[in-house]
Amino acid sequence: MVAGARQFLYLSTYYLEYDAYGAELVTALVEAQRRGVAVHLLVDRFGQTLGGVLMREDVKATLAARLDDLLAAGATVEFYAPRHYLQRQLGGGQHVKIQVSEAGEALFGSSNITASSFERWHEYSVAVRGPIVSTLLASYDEIGGTVDDAHLRHLEENPAVQPADIARDVDLEYWFCNPNLHQGRRGPLWWRGRNVVTDRLVDLVDSARERLQITAFYFKPIPVLMDAVLRAARRGVRVEVYHSHREALDATDLAWIAAAASYDRLLASGVRIYEHRCGEHSKIVLVDAGPVAFGSYNFEDAAHDRLAEAMLATPDPGVVAHASSIFDELRQDPNNIPVTHEFRGRLSRSLRWQLALMGRFKRWM
Repeated sequence: MVAGARQFLYLSTYYLEYDAYGAELVTALVEAQRRGVAVHLLVDRFGQTLGGVLMREDVKATLAARLDDLLAAGATVEFYAPRHYLQRQLGGGQHVKIQVSEAGEALFGSSNITASSFERWHEYSVAVRGPIVSTLLASYDEIGGTVDDAHLRHLEENPAVQPADIARDVDLEYWFCNPNLHQGRRGPLWWRGRNVVTDRLVDLVDSARERLQITAFYFKPIPVLMDAVLRAARRGVRVEVYHSHREALDATDLAWIAAAASYDRLLASGVRIYEHRCGEHSKIVLVDAGPVAFGSYNFEDAAHDRLAEAMLATPDPGVVAHASSIFDELRQDPNNIPVTHEFRGRLSRSLRWQLALMGRFKRWM
């Protein structure tokens, strides 16, 4: 898409790692800007700081220099940070991944710009055309980016031509919320506002009658969403959760600890939990024979009260069948290790201690 862009290109990500993938992308963006494309790159400031632990200081300096090259070529490079101090200190930001060009196609999904996303973790993204593209680009403004109104008009007035092998349209709902825009100076502390994405996911889970299948990075949802999953299991729904093994995140055990703190409740209710050794970073929720939702929303407190998140949802039989085939593959993947009631007994004394002590701070992990 970057190579083919001729007028404008927008791209948002939580963080950009300057490995082989990040270097290739930044080079392509610089080249696009130099040939006259209006390039817009949006990176979350907190996410980039967090992801920076994966890079050596000299690599971070090289990335900064390359982004300066992009700016010097005339591109718009923005790092999103919420307005209020506590929001910034507590990890507020944007987690939405969108890429759009004047050709009228958008990429939307779960992956960041990093080798982990392309070589290691499972990710899920889609390419979409039609009215949804301008809707996605309009939300780019609400996650801290700058959108040219002329580019929005172009997308509305010049829809992409559908390829010959696409014979039908797909009805899509776009669920989006940036909680930072609805909070005051205390940020997420004592915030009781509504998050439409969380609400829609609760409704989706509550609609399950036979099967509920979920993928997440680490499954540690906000209480209201956890309660919906437990309700589903207790009323006889077969609930399957696929998320990451402790070894999938090299930098810290904290995300896994926050998820494992709820294992006893989930298992007691009959939820089947699987940990993928290499990492599960997709975000897919499939209910019965549809609908299915997918996008950037991690099942964690931060997705509800600190991070802008977005999901697409559809009952379309073709999309549902594709999602169902993904869960079939996950169920048969030997790298997906089922969690049993005896999981604590296989942990080291140190991990058991951390789980007992730190699990209560799940909201911030």
